[in-house]
Amino acid sequence: MTTRLVLATRNAHKVTELRAILAEAGLRHDLVGADAYPEIPDVKETGVTFAENALLKARALAEATGLPAVADDSGLCVDVLGGAPGIFSARWAGRHGDDAANLALLLAQLGDIDHPHRAAHFACAAALALPDGTTRVAEGRLRGTLRHEPAGSGGFGYDPILQPEGEERTCAEMTAAEKNAISHRGKAFRALTPLLTELLP
Repeated sequence: MTTRLVLATRNAHKVTELRAILAEAGLRHDLVGADAYPEIPDVKETGVTFAENALLKARALAEATGLPAVADDSGLCVDVLGGAPGIFSARWAGRHGDDAANLALLLAQLGDIDHPHRAAHFACAAALALPDGTTRVAEGRLRGTLRHEPAGSGGFGYDPILQPEGEERTCAEMTAAEKNAISHRGKAFRALTPLLTELLP
């Protein structure tokens, strides 16, 4: 019997992306999003690091469902902004999940910053929590440079402005498979996969 694994997000884009990443890494578990459990409230992300927030979400969902849960917290860290937006990436413009507003605000803040100083990276912490209290965390990064204007219609969040090192395209101009192969989330969840295989039936 396949073990059901609950992903602590209601973001359909993220569920689809993680299904693809975990399948490519050889994990055959049944992955469902938190929207399969609408009665469970969202967890407040009160941690001050990506790892703390990922663990908060994974632990809460594992306790509420009695199933293994995985969660991630990720964001964009801009060098010239001292690592911001960081853990506030999804609500940088004030309202959680407003990608267009977050992108517009960040580009405005960086308006006078020349190309050589627009280094940034996507960071991701992926956490696994079991109902018995066992937890594991893995992390990944994708370094690059921020464009002055968005490009591409794929992906989500800040994908249209991050151009990965060694690439001519932004993350939003890549195919899903190309992005997953190098992304911060892909790296974090591929690093977590051996732990999932070891701990889950």
